[in-house]
Amino acid sequence: MTAVTVPAARGAAKTDARRAELAASALQTLGELGYARTSLREIAQNSPFSHGVVHYYFDSKVELIIHAVREYKKVCVTRYDDVVEESQTPEELGQRFSERLVQTLHDDIAMHRLWYDLRTAAMYEAELRDDVITIDNTLEAMVWRIVTRFAELAGATPAYDEPTTYTLIDGLFEKAVFAHLAGDPQAGADLQARVAGLVPALLR
Repeated sequence: MTAVTVPAARGAAKTDARRAELAASALQTLGELGYARTSLREIAQNSPFSHGVVHYYFDSKVELIIHAVREYKKVCVTRYDDVVEESQTPEELGQRFSERLVQTLHDDIAMHRLWYDLRTAAMYEAELRDDVITIDNTLEAMVWRIVTRFAELAGATPAYDEPTTYTLIDGLFEKAVFAHLAGDPQAGADLQARVAGLVPALLR
């Protein structure tokens, strides 16, 4: 039994590792070109892997892109854990959360552009929708955790439900992504000020 399962487990781990490696390599190309303009061949041309290798591990561009974005968002949703856990006052939490948003706006702009591109594409392409909805729900839960912790520290309760709260904050962030891409030097500062002002207004 062990002789069969150990090699199988190693093989699965090797496949997962290679898929993760390919996805990480693909993110740069995807972030630069966007969903519609990127093919598996272009991803291979901008990576250390051949087109055959990419196609061996991923049946389609959609599968690779979803895998890459899903893995990236796994990291994103933990980015604010220390902010939530370590903040002792609502003011501290609001300040650190808004600062972290600005940091990721600057550091990961290509990935955020890809995410909003993919979310828009899912309105037209049914094969994207289930995965995009799953990822979006994860981000919604992340924002809700921040706001409910803010409410707890402030001795209040959220004024809106989870989807509404997420939409308000995500809308400000998407606007900042567009402004940053358009070359607005105030995009980060405006985002920080707007989020810092919005979060207290989300409580009753």
